[in-house]
Amino acid sequence: MSSVGTFAIEDGIGVITIDSPPVNALGINVRKALDEGFRKFDADPQAKAIVLICAGRTFFAGADISEFGKPPQAPGLTEVFDIIETSSKPVVAAIHGTALGGGYELSLVCHYRIAVPSAKVGLPEVNLGLLPGAGGTQRLPRIVGAATALQRRAGQPLLEVPLHFPGETVAKLLRHLHKRRTSQPIL
Repeated sequence: MSSVGTFAIEDGIGVITIDSPPVNALGINVRKALDEGFRKFDADPQAKAIVLICAGRTFFAGADISEFGKPPQAPGLTEVFDIIETSSKPVVAAIHGTALGGGYELSLVCHYRIAVPSAKVGLPEVNLGLLPGAGGTQRLPRIVGAATALQRRAGQPLLEVPLHFPGETVAKLLRHLHKRRTSQPIL
């Protein structure tokens, strides 16, 4: 078990909960927990799907700025993304608060996204003249279309979440899980 991640199977769904205050930044401990959790549930026949959720006030709020300028440590974000993308099971990001930068890109690599009505997403690095570095420039247009993706990357601030529901049964389970963990209703 990770210091910032917990892993449980609930009603046949593998639930990865990340709790790394204050903003669930995607630092080394979080990346290790994600790596461990996704590998665990992908190999577990009891888990029919995987839900990624964060404790606290927000989904992943991007990179851990304390790691800037330091040598990279494995697993990197793209390595974690590869595990999610090649998972044999559907992966659902349950978003609340904000999903920014790499956090938004993490939600985009998941097969489905679901969010509380107040959730906001964005790639704020474009406002600093930086390109999103974890695949957002490719995944966002595939999900929302090229025209919408260009508007979103053109410096618009935080945006409403494009939702993708995997089916009513999973959606009901996700509502239940998210409400229980965050005390916020889900769509």
